[in-house]
Amino acid sequence: MDLLKTLVDKGLRRELPTREEALAVLATSDDELLDVVAAAGRVRRQWFGRRVKLNYLVNLKSGLCPEDCSYCSQRLGSKADILKYTWLKPEEAAAAAGAGVAGGAKRVCLVASGRGPTDRDVDRVSKTIAAIKEQNEGVEVCACLGLLSGGQAERLREAGADAYNHNLNTSEATYGEITTTHTYADRVETVHQAQAAGLSACSGLIAGMGESDADLVDVVFSLRELDPDSVPVNFLIPFEGTPLAKEWNLTPQRCLRILAMVRFVCPDVEVRLAGGREVHLRSMQPLALHLANSIFLGDYLTSEGQAGKADLEMIADAGFEVEGAGERTLPEHRADVLAASGGGCGGHGGAEAGGGCGPCGGGDADGTDTAGAGNAACAAGTAGEPASDAAGEAEAAGAPGRARTDLVAVRRRGAGTELPPNA
Repeated sequence: MDLLKTLVDKGLRRELPTREEALAVLATSDDELLDVVAAAGRVRRQWFGRRVKLNYLVNLKSGLCPEDCSYCSQRLGSKADILKYTWLKPEEAAAAAGAGVAGGAKRVCLVASGRGPTDRDVDRVSKTIAAIKEQNEGVEVCACLGLLSGGQAERLREAGADAYNHNLNTSEATYGEITTTHTYADRVETVHQAQAAGLSACSGLIAGMGESDADLVDVVFSLRELDPDSVPVNFLIPFEGTPLAKEWNLTPQRCLRILAMVRFVCPDVEVRLAGGREVHLRSMQPLALHLANSIFLGDYLTSEGQAGKADLEMIADAGFEVEGAGERTLPEHRADVLAASGGGCGGHGGAEAGGGCGPCGGGDADGTDTAGAGNAACAAGTAGEPASDAAGEAEAAGAPGRARTDLVAVRRRGAGTELPPNA
C-alpha cells in the first residue's frame, strides 16, 4: 500500500505525516490491519528496538476530586464504587513503589486526585520522592498532580522528580464537552511549566469517548507540536456512575489503528500503552507491543490491570524484552536535547533512565481516572449466565466493527479490601 510505504519512510526520517495520511490510517479496513501494524512496527523498531519499558503507578490520594471530568470515576458527583482515601504516608508509597520495581518497573508514577497541588502537597510529594529513591536506587519518578502553579514544577524537579504527566485527553475543539472546571489551555500551560523546569514532559490522550477520527488526529497533532517525551494512549473504560458509562465504542482493531496513527505522528517518542488496554485489546494486546514501546505493570487508579506475571510472559512470548534500568529509553537525539535543557530524566541518558510517565495509570493528568483498565472476562457463562445464552449474545455482538461489551468486566482496584496502596 502506497500510504504505508510513505508513512514508514516519513517515520524513519522523523517527518510529520499530513493530516490526510493520519486520517487514512484510522480509515483502513480490518483486512489491511496487519499491514498497518507491520508498517508502524518498523518505525517503532527503528527508534526503540524490541525494548518494552515497564512503569508502575502509585495512587497517592484517591477520589473526592472537585473537577468534573466526564470520564473519571473520581470526579465531582461520581457515583462509582471506588476506594477513597487521603494522602499515603511516604513510607506507604515507597513500599507500594518497591513492589513495582521488584516486578521490573523502571519508572514509578505518583498520582493524586484533585485540581492541582497546594504548596503543602508539593512538600508531601517531595518527601515521598525522597523515600522512594532512597529505597530503590536508580528508579525514575514521575509526578502526576494536576494543574501546576508558579514554582511548583521547579520544586518537584529539585526534590528529585524526573518527569511530569499532564494529558491533553482530547481535541481542543471538543474539550469543553468532557470537562468544564478547567480548560484545554490550562493543560497546555502545565506541560509547558514542566518542560521549562527541566522535567521530562509526558502528555497523552483518551480514546473511546465518542470522539471523531478528526478529533483523534487533532489531539495527536497537538501533542506532536507540544513535543512531550512520552505519549500515553488511554482507552476509556466506561465506569458505572460516570457520565460516559454507556460509551462502549472501541474494538481491538480500532485500538490498534489508533496506536499505529500515534506512532506514525510521533515516531521517536515513547508511546505508552496505558489504561484500558486489557479491556479493549484483550487477546490482541501482543500486537500492540509492535506499536507502543512502554506499558504499565499492575493496577491503575481505581481499577485492576492484568497480572504482572502475565504481562512479563506476554512481552517474552511476543519476542520483546523488558528495558533494563541502565538502558536509555529515548533515542539519542531526543536525550541530548533534554540534557542540554538541564533536564535529568533517567531515560534521557547516562546512568539516569528516561521517557515520560503514564497517563499516569489510565488516569488523567490531574490524577483523575479514565476508569483505568479491567480484566477480560469469559463470554460464556460469566456471572451465572447460561452458556447457550451467552453464546447467542456473543454472536450478535461479534459483528465486525462492533464493540464486544459481552467480553469485558471492569474490576475495581482494592474492592472488598482496606488496603489503599496499589500493590
